[in-house]
Amino acid sequence: MSTARNTATQAGIGLGTAIAVAISWSVNKSIIWAIVHGFFSWFYVIYYALTRPGGIGG
Repeated sequence: MSTARNTATQAGIGLGTAIAVAISWSVNKSIIWAIVHGFFSWFYVIYYALTRPGGIGG
């Protein structure tokens, strides 16, 4: 397992980036938006959670 974690870390893929890309792809179905949202990572995840019904914001 540590090998996979080290490989992902070396590639620059963090948990926030992975979540942001997954959310972005499921909502927009666009690679460009997935890349943009992956760049902003946790900021996009928090924004999504605050602005969607049933999220943190209600």
